[in-house]
Amino acid sequence: MRPTGSLVLCAVVAALAVLAAAGCGSEGGPQAGAQPPGDGDAYALSDTGREGEELFNANCSACHGVNAGGTDQGPTLIDRIYHPNHHSDFSFANAMSRGVGQHHWRFGDMPPVPGVSPDDAAKIICYVRQVQRANGIFDDEAYAIRC
Repeated sequence: MRPTGSLVLCAVVAALAVLAAAGCGSEGGPQAGAQPPGDGDAYALSDTGREGEELFNANCSACHGVNAGGTDQGPTLIDRIYHPNHHSDFSFANAMSRGVGQHHWRFGDMPPVPGVSPDDAAKIICYVRQVQRANGIFDDEAYAIRC
């Protein structure tokens, strides 16, 4: 007996759902390979990026992990879904100041981050963008890091 078209379609949809649930989609868990920008190379942190790294480690890394690689508490930011053309710097700043509802991750809503000033947020964003660049999320021609 040959499967009908609707059975084949259901099988394809089910297979795609399994792949997405297994982490083949853009949202993911910890990214053990998330690399920091290296000193002395093209991806070295700027002075603002180094300040942002300290602020990120103090305010964000508990959920977003070392080098923004994610944890079981929050998503990696080293993912194409967080490319500046999809999640602008404003989106990151807004998430820190106001919080944001769950949409690309399975960790629940992100609460506001108390005590992070707009200036601190800009430094954190600078750091995240520089780490994203070092990990191939974008290159200089696609998005200029202005920090």
